[in-house]
Amino acid sequence: MSRLPHSRFKVVDRPEYRSIQSDLQTLAAQCSDRATAETLQLWMEQLSWVQAFHESSQMLVAAIEPGSLKVQYANHAFCRLLGIEAGNLMHPTEQGEDLKTLLSRLLSEANFLALQQLYRRHLLHLILRQFYSLNVSRFRLLEVPAMVTLPSSLAAPRYIKFWLRSDQLNLRRINSELDEFADLKLMQRSVQDLEARLTDPEQLKQLEQQICLNNYQIQGQLLLEGLDVTAWELIRQTTQLLIDRNSILRPQKFCQVNQQLQSLFRAQNSFILTIEGDQFRVFTLSSSCLETHTYPITTLQATCLMSSLQTNQVTIVSDLEASQRTELEHQLWPQETRSLLLIPLSCPVPITGTSDSLPSDLTQTLGLVGVLSDCPHHFDGLDCSHAEQLIPALTRALTSAQQQLVQQRFITNIHPAVEWRFLQEAERRSLGLPAEPIVFDRVYPLYGISDIRGSSEARNRAIQADLLQQLRLGLAVVEAACQGKKSALAEQIRLDLLERIRRLQEKITVEAEVTETRYLKNHLEVYFDYFAQCGEQAVATIAAYQHACDNEQQCFYQARADYDRTIGQINARLKETWEDWQRRMQEITPHYCDVEATDGIDHMIYAGQSIDLNFSKFRLRSLRYEQLRAMCACARTALQLQQEYDTTLQVTHLVLVQDCTVDIFHDETTEKLFDVRGTRDTRYEIVKKRIDKARDEKTQARITQPEMLTLVYSTYEELEEYRQYLHYLMREGLVDSEIEQGTVEALQGVTGLKFMRVRVLPDS
Repeated sequence: MSRLPHSRFKVVDRPEYRSIQSDLQTLAAQCSDRATAETLQLWMEQLSWVQAFHESSQMLVAAIEPGSLKVQYANHAFCRLLGIEAGNLMHPTEQGEDLKTLLSRLLSEANFLALQQLYRRHLLHLILRQFYSLNVSRFRLLEVPAMVTLPSSLAAPRYIKFWLRSDQLNLRRINSELDEFADLKLMQRSVQDLEARLTDPEQLKQLEQQICLNNYQIQGQLLLEGLDVTAWELIRQTTQLLIDRNSILRPQKFCQVNQQLQSLFRAQNSFILTIEGDQFRVFTLSSSCLETHTYPITTLQATCLMSSLQTNQVTIVSDLEASQRTELEHQLWPQETRSLLLIPLSCPVPITGTSDSLPSDLTQTLGLVGVLSDCPHHFDGLDCSHAEQLIPALTRALTSAQQQLVQQRFITNIHPAVEWRFLQEAERRSLGLPAEPIVFDRVYPLYGISDIRGSSEARNRAIQADLLQQLRLGLAVVEAACQGKKSALAEQIRLDLLERIRRLQEKITVEAEVTETRYLKNHLEVYFDYFAQCGEQAVATIAAYQHACDNEQQCFYQARADYDRTIGQINARLKETWEDWQRRMQEITPHYCDVEATDGIDHMIYAGQSIDLNFSKFRLRSLRYEQLRAMCACARTALQLQQEYDTTLQVTHLVLVQDCTVDIFHDETTEKLFDVRGTRDTRYEIVKKRIDKARDEKTQARITQPEMLTLVYSTYEELEEYRQYLHYLMREGLVDSEIEQGTVEALQGVTGLKFMRVRVLPDS
């Protein structure tokens, strides 16, 4: 056999093998020497093995010329992968392409550079061994492959690992005096230093780039070997995607996983089934939208899904047309679906709260992942093997997703300072463990309120003004109708309206807003169709009435709208001020803070070591002082608002002091996040509800006054601590130097409270 020419891309095809075998058979038959004939027979057997290797091997093999990277030989697997017809390459002058041109056309720039980098690494290995007598084989420089991505006629690209074999190469320096590594003094370096250089990827890359290729004459054979690792790479990518923190049941993540499963199993779509108590949910992707459908658990009976769940093994449904679909199966996937790959997922421990409708052997079942194909008999044993490799990652992803669903239901707008405890409990419950109460014991309460003084009276005045205006508009309708057409009933309605206007002008009652509006609807507006027949003036007044009531409330709502807008603006500015300070307060010690806005804002703070392990006495007192500074800031904001909006509404500010700790717990049966626990702590809650309306025992005046900060306390120790804080506030120019003191009039069930009051100075 003649040597294959270096300048040709040569693939030995089946006709050539047959021709060579025929020639060998002829020579063996004509040969009279027995030994020669046996040698020829041995050559024929070896040639058969070469032919089998050439045509059947899954390894990609090519012999390439060093330097030029021209292919001297390539097997069928190599050519099939690159999409080249082996027979066409028998005429290299017409179609021959060297490897560099061929691969650079197919590969991205990054992938082709990876192959070139691999070639340089082999040269570096040879240079260090041949010219520096360094044994670097133990560093495994040549065992790291290059991973490249090749385009494919299929939807997904092909992933190939390439290795080079350079054992048969020899190097000779053209200019022996040129040494690109002379400045590194490699021969003089210690073993430890060489190890550091050759095991550090960045330093190794620098050494490879220093090679001066033009100064080397390279001879010998360079073998390129490759392996199609598309399935392994897709499994690796899918696993990596599954184990990240994002829930698989979120649309974007589900879409990404669906694409990976489609590529790996050559399928059209996938779905996820989760079992939740006495029902199950199915998640599917339709037009990039995640659809969810819930079904009773009993409908799973007699389906292929139940069979897969019960055996807890990857199951193939080869042809759905061959079996009669249940009603559920018709609902779950399109009619064109012909085959399924079902991957059941289970938890290592039994899940509490599972439905009685489930068989006992499904108490550990999490759910199932299904892959759909529109081709019958599409899936095979290799698909089952790939699916089994994904089970751990799919199980973890679905477990994490269900934990997040539990957390999402269990935790809604939880304050960050206490969220960790709710997350702990959510994780426990997602694992099927019994519920535990969420308690924070021995926490210090800090309560404060900025109340809009006179807001109820202002709203009553707004209600009165709106109702009077609507009654007068209604009166105008009736008077116009009476002028157009006399009616005894209309006249009585007119007198009713006059009487209601008179009473409303004298005073406004609590129920007036409802009763007057209801009267107008039931005893005036229902007659508009008749009044409209009483002349043009009546039609005009009806139109004016309806236009004035054409709003969301379906009544005259001008003064009340102004009131709502003013209250909303005051609340928004107060809350904004408080939240600015709250961020600073959280830096002192993480604490729970709940803020409510009604007619003003009030805040409830709980702080203690059960919330923050670093909590200390200093942090507590720093937090208390910062609370007072924040209240002064809110008082200054209120003063600015009064000037900006020219409103008579005024804001009062109060802080309730208590140096005793309380225990708080989360009661899932109430809307409140926390309630106090025990009778000892109930007193504080009672005081909170009643203190803003409390009066001075001596003067009977309200203890809260506009532009002033009021502190309510019980003990001498609390007095001394907060008197010191007031001194600090005076030093900062936040409050006036005069402190007013008094005793709080006995509240229902609460006595012995005292107060201090100080004027807040406007911002200079």
